[in-house]
Amino acid sequence: MRRLGHHVNRKRIERVMREHGISGVTRCRRKGLTRPAKRAVPAPDLVARDFTAPAPGMKLVGDITYIPTDEGWLYLATWLDLATREIVGCSMADHHRAGLVVDALKIAAGRGRLQPGCIAHSDRGSEYRSDELRCEISRWGLRQSMGRTGSCFDNVAAESFFALLKEEIGTRRWPDRPSARADIFAFVETFYNRRRLRRHPRWGYLTPWETRQRHEQEHTLAA
Repeated sequence: MRRLGHHVNRKRIERVMREHGISGVTRCRRKGLTRPAKRAVPAPDLVARDFTAPAPGMKLVGDITYIPTDEGWLYLATWLDLATREIVGCSMADHHRAGLVVDALKIAAGRGRLQPGCIAHSDRGSEYRSDELRCEISRWGLRQSMGRTGSCFDNVAAESFFALLKEEIGTRRWPDRPSARADIFAFVETFYNRRRLRRHPRWGYLTPWETRQRHEQEHTLAA
């Protein structure tokens, strides 16, 4: 509302919400998909719970979640840019093998928005410790990073996006995977990246897409 020029305070918003029976959604802890790989050596933690980045394409966080359908689970893998909170890579399939996270990373890298040496951070699930993902990370000149086993706080930025997604689209069961895929794609590309506002410490309330635009404008002016 402040972005639209309305001067309101928090207490007034709380009162109006109470009068109309509106309340916030409490996020429930989800059951994870992480399956530790016993043989592969984990990558070091290059993020150390610092979920900020000075510019786009320098730090990504990735994770996998699952969506219920009458045909079975639909698995979703994403890579989120910590500078903008934009989902830059997204892949869905009826499995959560390594190819799922690799496909999402290919989309992120293929957009040409990743800097040399960009950190790709995740948990220690077997999908992320696979040779397939390691090769893809090396091919694009990125650096792999992993949190500790069993510590959700080491990848909380990626997990928070999934909690938000399930709040916004509603926790329900889809009739089939194509319909779930369409709803998730619309949420990510149409609503989350381009319409959902997030408070930036310097620029105020912006969408992830607008935040990236601001960074690019500043880079152009500095050059």
